[in-house]
Amino acid sequence: MKKTIIVTGGAGFIGSCIVARLNQYGLDKILIVDKLRENGKQKNLQNKKYTDFINKEDFIGKVRSKPNYFQDIDTIFHMGACSSTLNLDEKYLKKNNTDYSIKLAKWCMEKNVKYIYASSGATYGDGSQGFSDDLESLERLNPLNPYGKSKHDFDLWVKKNRFFDSILGIKFFNVFGPNEYHKGEMRSVIHKAFPGVKEKGVMRLFKSYKPGYADGEQKRDFIYIKDVLEVMIFFYENKKLAGLFNVGKGQADTWNDVARSMFKALNKPVNIEFIDMPDELRPRYQYFTEADITQLRDAGYKKEFTSIEESVKDYICNYLDTEDPYY
Repeated sequence: MKKTIIVTGGAGFIGSCIVARLNQYGLDKILIVDKLRENGKQKNLQNKKYTDFINKEDFIGKVRSKPNYFQDIDTIFHMGACSSTLNLDEKYLKKNNTDYSIKLAKWCMEKNVKYIYASSGATYGDGSQGFSDDLESLERLNPLNPYGKSKHDFDLWVKKNRFFDSILGIKFFNVFGPNEYHKGEMRSVIHKAFPGVKEKGVMRLFKSYKPGYADGEQKRDFIYIKDVLEVMIFFYENKKLAGLFNVGKGQADTWNDVARSMFKALNKPVNIEFIDMPDELRPRYQYFTEADITQLRDAGYKKEFTSIEESVKDYICNYLDTEDPYY
């Protein structure tokens, strides 16, 4: 009999796509953990196969008070978190992101359940300490916002308790693609800019406020959700893998690269308008991110990642510019 897979944040962006990819893989004995709000997130679950849905607070309550309530669990993909880099409520982020993850990790360790959790490239801060997922450099990192700190604090907790021998953490970089539509300001610039590019033929990008970076030449490691899902299946298949892994392309692209890819996908001339960056965002803005994926490659992941041009083309032509934009 197949064991159950639990996906927390299973109605969210990455979580719902993991559910879809597991379905494609032939797995549907899935328990989704999440909290549905009036933001359209429930649409991410359409056409997905799963056995049950449970509210995230009810779930962690049962994990703590009835540790034997959930039986025959194979793997937990812990994708649930508040991912807003604009949220400055450190107390809430500690409770919702760090403490929740700790409670779930302790249960997984006691029950010998494989625990795969989402960390973030935001833990690297301004990048001055590099972008290596080497555990030896973990304490030197200084996130720029409370969200990054909440993720970093859990990484540090796992290391302090020497659980990286069995727990697998994933530092996601700039993931974009279908099912991100409910994320408000945390949506990718591709989704946010799509209506303007299609209808008005213009894309707005933030000006640069850092010497050495021209407007639009700020660089991020953008990775398409479909590439992320292949890495997740790789981690699921290789159950003995553990540790902390960067998941990005390993190659940064500029915002101008993204813009040009969008105009090309829609067969429109390039027309970029540079706008002021909000004052509150400037001190917390990352001008460069690029995942060091040496460890991922050394672990045996050999597939190539999709270029920004091809990723944006697929996202626009097969999702955003269609009647059914969901994965």
